[in-house]
Amino acid sequence: MRAIAYSETGPSSVLQLVERDIPEPGPGDVRVRIVVSGVNPTDWKARAGARAGRPTPFDEVVPNQDGAGVVDAVGDGVTGFAVGDRVWVFLAAHGRPSGTAQEFAVVPASRVVQLPDAAGFELGASLGVPAMTAHRALTVHEGGPTRLSPGALDGRTVLVVGGAGAVGHAAIQLARWAGAQVITTVSSPEKAALATAAGAHHVVNYRTDDAAAAIRAIAPDGVDQVVEVSPARNAALNARVIANHGSISVYATDGGAEMTLDVRHHFSLNARYQFLLLYTVGDAALAAGAEDVTRAVEDGALAVGEEAGLPLTRFPLERTAEGHDAVEAGTVGKVLIDVGDAAS
Repeated sequence: MRAIAYSETGPSSVLQLVERDIPEPGPGDVRVRIVVSGVNPTDWKARAGARAGRPTPFDEVVPNQDGAGVVDAVGDGVTGFAVGDRVWVFLAAHGRPSGTAQEFAVVPASRVVQLPDAAGFELGASLGVPAMTAHRALTVHEGGPTRLSPGALDGRTVLVVGGAGAVGHAAIQLARWAGAQVITTVSSPEKAALATAAGAHHVVNYRTDDAAAAIRAIAPDGVDQVVEVSPARNAALNARVIANHGSISVYATDGGAEMTLDVRHHFSLNARYQFLLLYTVGDAALAAGAEDVTRAVEDGALAVGEEAGLPLTRFPLERTAEGHDAVEAGTVGKVLIDVGDAAS
């Protein structure tokens, strides 16, 4: 089989197309014939490492956490999957040497999820890190819910910061599916159009508008939940718009690694900052996220593509390095790697 691999950290040029034997699934594993692999910021950052040239945690690493394809074989003790099942995969390379940038990937069964029949592989490969992160961000409020479903966020106002990004896009769609009023902030008219296509009820351009005033005009009592990608840059804005007992879910550090908060102001609001990292969130939260995200897909609430607010940029497997570079350069939308034929 063909695979993309690297044996030292560094720029995308360390990624090499190699030929490898098709791996056998061990106990508790599922082998998936990958059709589409998804690229996330975490993928290029792991490949780049803290410093170029350092050894990788394994002799050889196949990148990319997310993907979608067809079950090709199952290991001993695996239930709930059969050869031929269409599936989506998340965190394939977490703590392991083998991600989804290859024609066949062996993945623990706990990280493999049935893909609804109506969903394409491009959607399946776009779920994983973005949708699971968005799910967690929407389920850490003091008053719950801990699970998402239609009506779970009725009466809530959710602010999604950076609604044109992959996590922001998923958060808009999941929050709307769960019944929330959704506000999002963007930096351009083009991104505003994408956020609107994703389903946001209100879009605020923070570069041309007084964002806090615009958000307060929509939600006079403040927003109940914030899905935050840039906490340092937006700390003052969040303080101005968060409601009493509101929560701010932080999943990234774009725009600075440290932030300053007015302690007394947040005391008075009983506000909650919840930091989250998908890799250490725990098996129970991951399982809940996978179930709820799949239900949202079944309901047609999650979609990708330009018309759904998340443009797709695609590369063949041998050009995976270009896919990593595109994500690192901030390409709007989702970058996918076409690995295999869906009909094989």
